[in-house]
Amino acid sequence: MLMLIAGLILFLGLHSIGIVAPHWRKRMLLHAGEGAWKGTLGVLNLLGFILIVVGFVHSRHSPVLLYLPPTWLRHVTFLLMLPVFPLLLAAYLPGAIRARSKHPMLLAVKLWATAHLLANGMLADVLLFGSFLLWAIIDRISLKRREPEAIRNTAPSRYYDVLAVVLGLALYAVFLYKLHALLFGVSPLA
Repeated sequence: MLMLIAGLILFLGLHSIGIVAPHWRKRMLLHAGEGAWKGTLGVLNLLGFILIVVGFVHSRHSPVLLYLPPTWLRHVTFLLMLPVFPLLLAAYLPGAIRARSKHPMLLAVKLWATAHLLANGMLADVLLFGSFLLWAIIDRISLKRREPEAIRNTAPSRYYDVLAVVLGLALYAVFLYKLHALLFGVSPLA
């Protein structure tokens, strides 16, 4: 469990620099250079992610049940997960989805975390998904107070929205029927 917690602190802590220290982040970008700064953060984020995954897998060896969700919540989970992959893709594609949702990545994280909290009641699940949900809520609130960053992108187009939805739903289907079990050892359909 300690490895999971350490990974969450490292990963979400690094993702919170813009929330708690935006001016320091800007200074570091200028001082170190964008490539070095992003490269260092990328390596540390990867380490945090690995700690999260390994810690989560190890937590399954000694599970602690906090609550047992009712079976019908699985259906709610499937519904909440439907827009997650399209929103993730829309975060990188200029279109109406990105413009209307303002921060589709954070919305996707909130939906993903909430859906998984509804379906899973083990301590490790609550730590993992609850931490991500709390972080996404705090990040979204903090964005209202921060200066918007300049985004380099192409002109918005409905084509990108269609692409995000079609590819996102296809990715969701692949995840649901194959990848989730392959990557995490649990089939959501079982």
